[in-house]
Amino acid sequence: METKPMMHCNMETGICEIPGTQATTEDTNIAAAKQPIKLLYFTDPICSSCWGIDPQLKKLALEYGPYFEIEYRMGGLLPSWEAYGGRDVNGPASVAQHWEEAGAHYEMPIDGDLWLEDPLPSSYPPSIAFKAAQLQGEEKAAKFLRRIKEMIFLEKKNIARWDNLALAAEQTGLDAAQLKSDFEGKAVELFQQDLTLARQLGVRGFPTIFVTDENDNRLLVYGSRPYEQYEQALLQLHPEAKKQVYETGYTSLFANYSTLTTKEFAVLSGMKTSEAEEYLKELHAEGRIGKYASKNGALWMKQ
Repeated sequence: METKPMMHCNMETGICEIPGTQATTEDTNIAAAKQPIKLLYFTDPICSSCWGIDPQLKKLALEYGPYFEIEYRMGGLLPSWEAYGGRDVNGPASVAQHWEEAGAHYEMPIDGDLWLEDPLPSSYPPSIAFKAAQLQGEEKAAKFLRRIKEMIFLEKKNIARWDNLALAAEQTGLDAAQLKSDFEGKAVELFQQDLTLARQLGVRGFPTIFVTDENDNRLLVYGSRPYEQYEQALLQLHPEAKKQVYETGYTSLFANYSTLTTKEFAVLSGMKTSEAEEYLKELHAEGRIGKYASKNGALWMKQ
């Protein structure tokens, strides 16, 4: 009998579910305010399906960036292992295999050995750290979220540990001392507010993206979906949006994004993944880009 991994992530649906959640939808205003469209994105730093949609969201930003903002909210995927009922003695070990399969499915590098070597007790600490990062600005916070995802999926770093969070803060231009102060203070309450909003909106898993306009008309894109679904949701609510033509050369792509996986580069450049891999290897051999090699794929870096 196949045991379900404790973080119930289903690759057919592209959804990582929270344990024991009830779908209840309360009337809550989530209208777009800064741009014509808002993507209210419920995520979690350890959600493999969310890592799986990073290529789509990067492409959406390049093609439709002027029309939308992303509002990141943390959803609380792993409160604790006890929250899953404690029946599965495999615990974190069951996630290791799932992560290997998820990485292959999404063609995004994920090393499941983390769950055998230094498993996280909860995804709440990195989620609270992200809320603390937001207090120093949305742009830096988004870079911080990306960095801790690279740490956990490729580098097998336990991002529930403060030293790893502090390192990510320094690497993304955050004030680590301020982050620690907020992490222990107001970010805890902000995280609780995210969990409350998730409950009010009936969020049961990740990724959950509510696409909304200024009148609070909304479309739900639930789970990992093809690029066209994100594009269509945006165009349905804002038909005037014009697709931007962007430079697909490697210098331009790495100017926009300082790190890219092979899959991300393939999606953004319009290449097949296999072609992108050969091309990136050549660029690296010529010393034009940097590389972090993980067990299940590389992260390529702007030099």
